[in-house]
Amino acid sequence: MEKHADTNDVTTTIIKPIIPLPPSKFPLSFFEATVASTVALGFIIGLLGVYLTMPDSDYSFLKLPRTLHDLQLLRDNLESYTSDYTAQVLVGYCLVYIFMQTFMIPGTVFMSLLAGALFGVFKGVALVVFTATAGASSCFFLSKFIGRPLLFSLWPDKLKFFQTQVAKRRKSLLNYMLFLRLTPTLPNTFINFASPIVDVPYHIFFLGTVIGLIPAAYVTVRAGLALGELQSVGDLYDFNSIATLFFIGIISVTPTLMGKKDS
Repeated sequence: MEKHADTNDVTTTIIKPIIPLPPSKFPLSFFEATVASTVALGFIIGLLGVYLTMPDSDYSFLKLPRTLHDLQLLRDNLESYTSDYTAQVLVGYCLVYIFMQTFMIPGTVFMSLLAGALFGVFKGVALVVFTATAGASSCFFLSKFIGRPLLFSLWPDKLKFFQTQVAKRRKSLLNYMLFLRLTPTLPNTFINFASPIVDVPYHIFFLGTVIGLIPAAYVTVRAGLALGELQSVGDLYDFNSIATLFFIGIISVTPTLMGKKDS
């Protein structure tokens, strides 16, 4: 008599392996480099258009802030333009923030602080969540074209870990993405770039980003109101802020953990 395996009570997580590309000196092909260059050129043209609509003045203060001193100088100079040239300042801010997110340029925390200093808490949080989500989405779609070779060159082990975790939590993926956004388990820049490679659906990525960024955006934007009192970026997150973010993150991932326990 022929035997048949009973698979009714067996749940198997199938992880589709990500096949690495052959190593090369420069990880991007000509087409991929052209796509990235075209996107960067689009941002540059947009920023040039904003610059040309501003009044003649000394804009030597316009640079990406790398320290709190740079940020305070930028805030002091932009305050005089924000009321009279609100549209230009907003468009310029959005383009810079989205550009930084798209190409994983560090320093967006300074841009979040600047939003609070220039626009207040409510408008600042709305602006940061919008630009951060738009930038993360831009990075997500750009990664579809150029992400795979860069990820295998830069973070092969981290990519494998992320793929495994996503595959295990496929049924509660939104909760897992919320957990990642709320806690420093993986860098946000890596999540943005790696999500399409490990088959995170965009609607899950989008919802996890929009909702998950709100608490941290609020903490950072609120700190921007007292920019002159900050001594370092580390002052942004006191024990209560970090504990709150972790608590929210644990709550978001609880359904995933309970599902594992019941299965």
